[in-house]
Amino acid sequence: MTGFVFLVGAGCARRELLTLAGKECLEKADVVVYDDLLPEGLLDFARPGAELRYMGKRQGKHSARQEEINQALIDLARAGKTVCRLKGGDPLVFGRGGEEALALQAAGVPFTLVPGVTSAVAVPELWGIPATHRQMSRSFHVVTAHTAGSADGLPEDLDRLACLSGTLVFLMGLSRLETLARRLIAAGKDPATPAAVVGEKVVRGDLAHIAALAEGFPPPAVIVVGDTAALDLTGSARPLAGVRVGLTGTRSFQDKLRAALLPWGGEVLSLQMSALEPACSAADLAAALDRRPAWLSFTSPNGPQVFFDLLAQARRDLRTLAGVKLAAVGPGTAKALEKYGLYADLVPSAHDTAALGRALAERGEGPVLLAGAENASPAPEKALTAAGVAWERLSLYRLTPGPVRDEEVDYLLFGSAGGVESYLAGGGRPPRKGCICIGGHTAKRAEALGLTALAQSLDTTGEDMVRALLDLRKEDAP
Repeated sequence: MTGFVFLVGAGCARRELLTLAGKECLEKADVVVYDDLLPEGLLDFARPGAELRYMGKRQGKHSARQEEINQALIDLARAGKTVCRLKGGDPLVFGRGGEEALALQAAGVPFTLVPGVTSAVAVPELWGIPATHRQMSRSFHVVTAHTAGSADGLPEDLDRLACLSGTLVFLMGLSRLETLARRLIAAGKDPATPAAVVGEKVVRGDLAHIAALAEGFPPPAVIVVGDTAALDLTGSARPLAGVRVGLTGTRSFQDKLRAALLPWGGEVLSLQMSALEPACSAADLAAALDRRPAWLSFTSPNGPQVFFDLLAQARRDLRTLAGVKLAAVGPGTAKALEKYGLYADLVPSAHDTAALGRALAERGEGPVLLAGAENASPAPEKALTAAGVAWERLSLYRLTPGPVRDEEVDYLLFGSAGGVESYLAGGGRPPRKGCICIGGHTAKRAEALGLTALAQSLDTTGEDMVRALLDLRKEDAP
């Protein structure tokens, strides 16, 4: 039985540059054989249960031999597996995808090539540097600065490249930048030619000084030499440029934050992913609804998702909620209800569980069914008890934290007090500047555990957390 291999270009710099075709291949694959230098968070698109097998190749790191990678792809396909071979950038641009394609051809294994966005064009463009520009550069040349067999590791035809009038783009050349610049100048390139080094940040200068200006630049990087390197075609201010933002929480929560952060620049890192799991059975939910609560209260956007999954398992539909009023802790939770055709009767002006409890207590109608996380704040119960309103707690879901990624970031974004606890329990580093937390309860927990809570967000929609971060950056500006 023969499977199939997709040779997929993963794009570069950020996961949004993965093509739709590449994402579909990731979602259907039984095995993902992936390379080094993939955009952060890209493997999140793999289907649950897929095998993730690292077989990267990178200068200065132990890696699998190309022959081993070729054979692994052949063996997996012959075992009947659908394989996504995920390669950084485009698989045929200095990615040795051609060698893998030839090996699969020779073995009679069916495969297809899925193009990807190459860093040679995309990374400079993200910093406003075009490969070509009218009346400035009518061609561009992509060159590897890591050539086996040459005396200094640089291409043997570098002297001829120096005489070309278009833009020169060098990949894998950061460690040889000084030698590269010296050889280009010796071959006749004007020392005043604009040059740039781009990656997680940008350094601009001229060819004579670019190596000194870019000293200590973090790899990987793309080197651009030519008149277009002096351009900055970024469309708007990038207040988060050079800023590293760490995310925690569920995949859906992090996806919302990524989308909201994307226009403002910066590097977004998933430091800990939490899985959303039901904490009660469908029968437990059905029994709680059969006790006819006057109010059904949700304290996060996760609640409606789990609630309606369990409701379907119990073979109940929306008629079950006839006569029940709905309360949501904030706009994000209210929007989550709207996906199911339901609109909250109550959203408190302050978007935290204490305010939700007070608002329900003021209504004076019970019983109230508090449906939320397994370790939710007891603030609503306290307010309802003080007001003499009957309530019941139903633990709908729990968040099971995954491993913590060991990265240093400037800011950390937390959606819950439990998220703070699980991040620190997993050995997470404190951020260099501080945290932005949803609600006062989360902020207080962060402070109690030794973190600096710089700002509080009003809701979980993502936009409010980003606004708080942008306000902090304004305060930091000189």
